[in-house]
Amino acid sequence: MSESIISADVVDKDNAARKADLERDYASLGERLDRRGIAIDAIRDKVEKFAVAIPSWGVGTGGTRFARFPGAGEPRDIFDKIEDCAVIKQLTQATPTVSLHIPWDKADPNRLKQAASRFGLGFDAMNSNTFSDAKDQKFSYKFGSLSHADAGTRRQAVEHNLECIEIGKTLGSKALTVWIGDGSNFPGQVNFARAFERYLDAMRQVYTGLPDDWKLFSEHKMYEPAFYSTVVQDWGTNYIIARELGDKAFCLVDLGHHAPNVNIEMIVSRLIQFKKLGGFHFNDSKYGDDDLDAGSIDPYRLFLVFNELVDAELSGAEGFDPAHMLDQSHNVTDPIESLMLSAVEVQRAYTQALLVDRKALESFQDDNDALMATQTLKAAYRTDVQPILAVARLNTGGAIDPVAAYRAAGYRAKVAAERPAVAGGSGGIV
Repeated sequence: MSESIISADVVDKDNAARKADLERDYASLGERLDRRGIAIDAIRDKVEKFAVAIPSWGVGTGGTRFARFPGAGEPRDIFDKIEDCAVIKQLTQATPTVSLHIPWDKADPNRLKQAASRFGLGFDAMNSNTFSDAKDQKFSYKFGSLSHADAGTRRQAVEHNLECIEIGKTLGSKALTVWIGDGSNFPGQVNFARAFERYLDAMRQVYTGLPDDWKLFSEHKMYEPAFYSTVVQDWGTNYIIARELGDKAFCLVDLGHHAPNVNIEMIVSRLIQFKKLGGFHFNDSKYGDDDLDAGSIDPYRLFLVFNELVDAELSGAEGFDPAHMLDQSHNVTDPIESLMLSAVEVQRAYTQALLVDRKALESFQDDNDALMATQTLKAAYRTDVQPILAVARLNTGGAIDPVAAYRAAGYRAKVAAERPAVAGGSGGIV
């Protein structure tokens, strides 16, 4: 039996006050879905099994290039982060794994495993960091890492990724995510082809170190910190990398790492079709790579992404097994609250996509009936699936209203009294 941080009495009391209304809402929705030929309990069963990983860095307060304003009770180390992640898991029952970032979260792997197992948590993909300099490292990544002109710097970056794999093997992780900030800020600063070839050569060395049952996820990003050119700048380059490296290499899609108005759902479809979709970092954006809470700006786009994912799931697409993780920067909210709501929003998009009448959609597509095809999607998207999500949480031991239960428990005030205040002023993420 795993430990719980929030008192079960607090969760039970809050659930008891909401359960009768929820039962009525669930029954009403079930009747309406039944008229559409959809069994609500079958949808609920799928939702109960859906999971998304929590990034360890997400439970700290984020920042911008200009400043960071620390929040109360910020985690002091990875063990505090694990406790915060345990709260999210307990209340949502949708986040059973944590994704670590090395060297930020570096600690004795056996101690990490023991700390997580107390709360029934496992570990998702390992994340390497060669986009900033760690204390006492020999070579700087100011001008790149895996694509750096200097062989010693590249070797250092490769060795760091191999170390992440070794740590992950002890933790039970099965994937390594590699994102680099390599690129240039001025025309002529780097030779595009030579830099990319150096990157591929270094990544081949990392790939060789993968265990047979692991996956390698390469992540693309259009800009920042490099503002003129980026080595891994879009999904096309990412696909080339995955094809060049081998069968264990896949593309990771971060929803914020695209140019404005790019059709991300079509990119998802292409990567599924050619068996190179590795997984997602879920967030949202208004202007660029904003790392806002998932579903907070464009929930319909999130639904359209899941429409492609569910289509692949239901059709039995070969090799389809994407990893799901949140990746957000919480500058003005309680990170735990934002991550709980984001997990719910990802679940919501998945649930709505399960409601799409796929036979009708295919018929309208074949008949070139654009209006009815898009209305078929809208019918699923407009369905309020909140009762399904809440019942799924209740059935699995979570909270009907995670944020309300969290606030009733007073967890933030409790850890604020235990964890020393952090000085502000610097920029960047935690």
